[in-house]
Amino acid sequence: VVWCSSTPTRNCSRREQTACEEKERSTEQPPTPTTVQRSRLRKHHQKRKVQIQYREMSEKPPVVVQGTAVASPYDHNSLVSPGVETGGETEFTRGEKQEVRCRDPIFAILLYANVGAIAAVVGAYGTSSFEDAVGGATEMSGYVYAALVTGVFSIVLSALGLFVMLACPETMVKTSLIFVVIMSGVWMVVSFISGSILAGIIGAIFFLLMLCYARAVWSRIPFATVNLVTAITAVKKNCGIIPTAYFMVALAFAWSLLWTVAFVAIWDRTASCDANNNCSPNYGYLFLLFVSYFFTHQVIQNTVHTTTAGVIGTWWFAPEEAGSCCSSAVRDSMCRSLTTSFGSICFGSLIVAVIQALRQLANAARANDDGNAILVCIAECILNCLANLAEYFNKWAYVYVGLYGYPYLQAGKNVLTLFRNRGWEAIIADDLVSNTLFFVSVVVGLLSGAVGYGLARTTDWFDNVQDDGLLASFVFGLIIGLVLTSIMMSVIGSGVNAVIVCFAEAPAEFQQNHPELSQKMRDTWIAAFPDCM
Repeated sequence: VVWCSSTPTRNCSRREQTACEEKERSTEQPPTPTTVQRSRLRKHHQKRKVQIQYREMSEKPPVVVQGTAVASPYDHNSLVSPGVETGGETEFTRGEKQEVRCRDPIFAILLYANVGAIAAVVGAYGTSSFEDAVGGATEMSGYVYAALVTGVFSIVLSALGLFVMLACPETMVKTSLIFVVIMSGVWMVVSFISGSILAGIIGAIFFLLMLCYARAVWSRIPFATVNLVTAITAVKKNCGIIPTAYFMVALAFAWSLLWTVAFVAIWDRTASCDANNNCSPNYGYLFLLFVSYFFTHQVIQNTVHTTTAGVIGTWWFAPEEAGSCCSSAVRDSMCRSLTTSFGSICFGSLIVAVIQALRQLANAARANDDGNAILVCIAECILNCLANLAEYFNKWAYVYVGLYGYPYLQAGKNVLTLFRNRGWEAIIADDLVSNTLFFVSVVVGLLSGAVGYGLARTTDWFDNVQDDGLLASFVFGLIIGLVLTSIMMSVIGSGVNAVIVCFAEAPAEFQQNHPELSQKMRDTWIAAFPDCM
């Protein structure tokens, strides 16, 4: 007798027995799912529901108000609807255009007070110092001529660099990564040859770390390349951003001159000197002066960053408004950065400025007090880390400020929540594009230095320079080239940051408005980060 069910009713063939066993298994009670399985099932059903709803809405174009997308009911392609928790994390709601009003206005008032105070000091005490500086300027006229020539040369080379990056972007990214590895190896070899064992060991460690880094991120180069191409394409369509950036640099230069005159005037009246003419500064005044200088410089730099983010956002969501050199996107974004969002820009800039001022104060204290050099060095290291963290936070917060007009703290919270819920922490940690932009800046700087060297050989502009006139001309051209190229590259870098945020938040609009770039971005993203799907 073959047992075909719970009771031996009859003899069964093998086929009948198999069918009977399958029937019994189908009627068995399924095992009780665990908590994890129930959670996964809920998420799966939730995703399916949102997929169906998104499919029904996919034919509708995005709603655009003044070039900035208004939040749609669903976060396209993320399968996360507003108000839904994801893995217990803070819920993510897609960014919305904020009402037009001044954000964080108290910090804008602080900046105006800062500039006014420095101008008052210059007017009261710095007139004689300024006249002395102008009187000696005629002796440096050769540097002015060289600055004009190398500056024009650097701007032309920077523009050519953009075309080269568009023509062969992946090659540029790979070359810049290999360049960093080679330079770390050169540092190691030169240190050992010169007999500096400690520096050689540090160089060897750095060289090995760079090799590991290059191997780890090599597969992500295509995604970084498409990000770079997308940012350059948007900036070329709205190239009015670049003259705006150069204007802000001229403003920063004027501020540096004004602050220097005020610094000299205050130093002369507050420094305490002994009989041997050894002077020590008044650290209270020195701290305030450093905060003043870095505060204004950070505001100028972050204004360019926020303006670029706003232009990229308009190009992303409403390309018809961002398709020319002096498009409305450039004007409106610059206007928002200097008015309603200016307080938010000043807020983050002040935080970084205070940390940078403390770092400079620690540096000055280390130079004047050998007794506490170790403690001051530790403090300086900690302040360096804090400054890097604050600048990293600002880099992403100002993208949201430029895109939607959020207050500073809310913008930073929203963008970090976006990345955390997307699982994009590893993506934003990659620095491949920054390496490429730095590489281009170095190349242009070296070529500009060569132009300066050639001017010293063929003209009498540097005859007043003693001894190392050729070296001075090369270094002068190098600095001019680095500074001017870095300005243009910083615009591209800000554009890349905005592209990453927009792609994380609104890939559907990218697909609709820029399908070719969107498809390349999707393909390389899936290949590089399959776990982020």
